[in-house]
Order: sequence, then C-alpha cells, then structure tokens
Amino acid sequence: MVFYVIMGVSGCGKSTIGLRLANQLNIPFQDADDFHTSDSKRKMSEGVALTDEDRLPWLLAIHEHIKSFVNSDQEGIVACSALKKKYRTVLLHGSSVKGTTLTVDDILFIYLKGSQSLIMDRLSKRTNHFMPVDLLDSQLATLEEPYDGEHHVVVNVDKDVEDIIHELSNILRH
Repeated sequence: MVFYVIMGVSGCGKSTIGLRLANQLNIPFQDADDFHTSDSKRKMSEGVALTDEDRLPWLLAIHEHIKSFVNSDQEGIVACSALKKKYRTVLLHGSSVKGTTLTVDDILFIYLKGSQSLIMDRLSKRTNHFMPVDLLDSQLATLEEPYDGEHHVVVNVDKDVEDIIHELSNILRH
C-alpha cells in the first residue's frame, strides 16, 4: 500500500485535488492545514512566514498520521505543501531516520506544479483562508522540487480538475 502526499505551494490545488482523488480511490483524505498549531495559523494570517522550527511539530504530526496508515496497511491521502526536501524527509522518517518503519516506497509525493501567475490568480480568488497571497513569493523561494531519488510524480495544474484527476488516475494505475 502507498500513502499519497499531494504537495506544492499554496493555491496549486492540493486540497481540491486530494479530496477528489481520495473520493475516486475511496480512501481517507486529510488536509495538512488541520495539523498546524493555532500559533502557526495566526502567524500565517498575519503574513508572517513560518520558520523551520515552527514547521517541525506540524511535520512530525503529519508523519505520525501517515505512519499509522502505513503500519495498518491502509492507503490515504494528505494535502501538504512539503516544500523542502528536508520537510519530505521528516514526513518519511519522523525525527530520526533510525528505527522508522517507513520506506521511500511507502509515500508517493504528487507534486502539483504551476506557474507563479496561475497560482497568484487562484490565490487572489480564494476567500476565508489563513494563507495570504503575499506569502506566495516566500513559498516559491522555499520550494525545492522533488528530485529523482524521491518517490514522486509531477502533474502540471494548468488544466481543469477533471483532467488532473484523469491524469493522476492513469499514473497511479501503472
């Protein structure tokens, strides 16, 4: 069984795609935003970018969530920005590489990639979200795209949701 992490910058469609894919695959979906502390949500709503120190408890909580699914031999999906390689490493290994029960093949990172202008346009149309448009530049500056050593696929988000879901369904079948 594989656990899917839908990743990318804010506004790329992680929650929308993750929820639709979870419904299609009939597996549970969780938004990583639900794992943020209230302090982190407050900081972001004030336009303050989170530090790696702010993110660590959040990433560890998501790791435990993923690990519970993998250890129970269940599939699931979480929408999580996972912008840096070291964040994806924490999602896979927790706080220590030693003693982990997860392997590289246990998580498939699905990177939703889009142009800055497309993402900016989507963010400007969003309402009632704690992540302001102003933080997109910092997210893009932070983003380290997945590399060949990571278990991942890249999907361009410059098409409609149905086409993205169809593309992902084809990828996941193979």
